[in-house]
Amino acid sequence: MIDTQPFQLGLFGANADGGLAVTTVPERWRAAWPDLLALARLADGAGLDFFLPLARWKGFGGTTNARHHSFETLTMAAALATATERMTLFATVHAPFVHPVQAAKAIATIDHASGGRAGLNIVCGWNAPEFAMFGMERTDQPYALGHEWYEVFSRILAGEGPFDFDGAYYKLRGVEGAPLSLQRPRPTVLSAAFSPAGRDFAARTSDHIFTTFVEIADAAATIADVKARGEAVGRPLGVFTACHVVCRASQDEAEEYYDRIAVREADKGAVEHYMAMKQATSGSHDPSAYTLHAKRFAAGAGTYPLVGTPEHIAAELVRIHQAGFGGTAISFVNYLDELPGFINGVLPLLADAGIRQ
Repeated sequence: MIDTQPFQLGLFGANADGGLAVTTVPERWRAAWPDLLALARLADGAGLDFFLPLARWKGFGGTTNARHHSFETLTMAAALATATERMTLFATVHAPFVHPVQAAKAIATIDHASGGRAGLNIVCGWNAPEFAMFGMERTDQPYALGHEWYEVFSRILAGEGPFDFDGAYYKLRGVEGAPLSLQRPRPTVLSAAFSPAGRDFAARTSDHIFTTFVEIADAAATIADVKARGEAVGRPLGVFTACHVVCRASQDEAEEYYDRIAVREADKGAVEHYMAMKQATSGSHDPSAYTLHAKRFAAGAGTYPLVGTPEHIAAELVRIHQAGFGGTAISFVNYLDELPGFINGVLPLLADAGIRQ
């Protein structure tokens, strides 16, 4: 994943019913395994750089119970390893729900199965009903647990051991693991955050942070802050974002469809439930996004909208690159139906602009 393109592109959320869109339109993504497999092969063949899944255990109610149906990400990455050739295959892992010794073994297995293409997206959890499913309560110090989790995980894959670990959350004896990952000292690690605490966690644990923005013009300050936090602890930190895409032949057609999925046929009950929980506990978005851009949560989980013609979308991606982002993860209402139009219409324009090879 690292440095293969001036601007990285990957798919986000395709392992879950609806992807990032919380809409009732009949063509919404169903995340059936044959479709997911075909999508991964299509994206890999087109040169996209990574496949980034959601980690969800419970739906958001409403008409669709959005994201209730989702594939577990460690086993999915292993299954996709032999069906793809070049993409980085991320597993999104909840630190409170998956033990770091188990995660290190699983990520190392994926790395070998894929020929060194495994990646970890570490999340510390925000969804209280999901914690309840595991018989746990969400701690008010999620990143403290996450730091200990990451230390155990990374020390195993670095080849340390046997070692003992005495922390507030983990008290472990004789920790070791084999095989080690092919990538040294460990596979690429991502985390996603907007809050100061989340940015500090990323600075100490991750190679890249995924963060959101409301307007492209606002992004430079966020990126500067994130990079400064990495520099303060002696670690370079790449900054990525996420966008949802509606690409059509005309601007009017794209905007009309966007209004349909995100307003007229949005799953309003699920959107309201999702936004309320995210705003209360996640710290993943600028607070203004919840009041100013509810439409974005219906269409793409609060990510930035790329809505319009291929030319408009390419120009927006160039602006995102110029703001300082190293790449973006993208989502669609129906990935398999819509990705070919993006590949054929947008990717050549990004090559012409010099941000994709």
